[in-house]
Formats: sequence, C-alpha cells, structure tokens
Amino acid sequence: MAFRLLARRVSRISVKDVRVLVLPSSSSSRSSFSSCFRAAPPLLSRSIPRLPYITSRSVSFNVQDHDDFTERVINSELPVLIDFHAQWCGPCKILGPRLEKAIAKQKGRVTMAKVDIDEHTDLAIEYGVSAVPTVIAMRGGDVIDQFVGIKDEDQLDTFVEKLIGQ
Repeated sequence: MAFRLLARRVSRISVKDVRVLVLPSSSSSRSSFSSCFRAAPPLLSRSIPRLPYITSRSVSFNVQDHDDFTERVINSELPVLIDFHAQWCGPCKILGPRLEKAIAKQKGRVTMAKVDIDEHTDLAIEYGVSAVPTVIAMRGGDVIDQFVGIKDEDQLDTFVEKLIGQ
C-alpha cells in the first residue's frame, strides 16, 4: 500500500520539480523496494499539463491579519466580497462554495476575502458583523452592499453583478 502511494506521488512530479533523487540504501530489507523504486525515473520524464483555470493569483484568499485585510481588501483595485464565517457555522459551510462558484464565473473581475470571525474578532466588530454568515461587498474601500444568511446561486450571481456594476 505504501509503495502504491509513493508510486502515485512520484508519477505526478514533473522533471522541473525534481532537484535530486535520493535512492534508499540497498540493505537486504530494502533491496526489493530499491529495485522497484529504480523504475520511477522514466515516469518523471513525462510532463504534467497545466490546467487553464489554475492561475498564480487566486480569486479567494484567507485574511491573515488586519494589515493583510487593509492591503488586499481596502486597497484592492478589484471589487471584493468579504465572507465573514466561522468553522462551527453550518450555513457558512454551505454558503462558502456557492460564493466561490459565483466569484469564479466572473473570471477575475472580483475577488473574495474569507474572514474567520473567531480569529479576527476585531474585523468582525469593525464591520458590525453580529451573525454569520455575513457577506459584505466592497469596492474602492467603500461598502456597497451586504447580506446575512444563505442565498441561492441566482441571488448570489445578482449580488456579485451588482458589485461589479453590470
């Protein structure tokens, strides 16, 4: 089982990612492993295609601290949806993927900041968050709109389009 897992991981590595390949010492207990592992390098020669929807800049991010929030949300050139959520909140777990889907449809015209209210209570208080999930739409550092609770996909699309200004 461990060998299969290792073989899968090795087969997914591209040649560019591999700097040095270190083989285990060939002791009697590892000789069968070592001989099987030698077959892995041909797998490394194949390249992994890059998927078009994966970009170096993500459309959503977790806020790290107040300075990060200021830099990436308030000073953002793009409109930003701020998802105030909590790990223990069931509705937040439902709304999060719906928001990400609505943001992804906009193809980089809007970003989403995720703020855990338990970790960043100061931000939740500053923006008047009294219940989760709360979503705030911000453009140019100004609050445009907000809602509390769950919305269906059509309502979220309308909310995001209003933020963008379509």
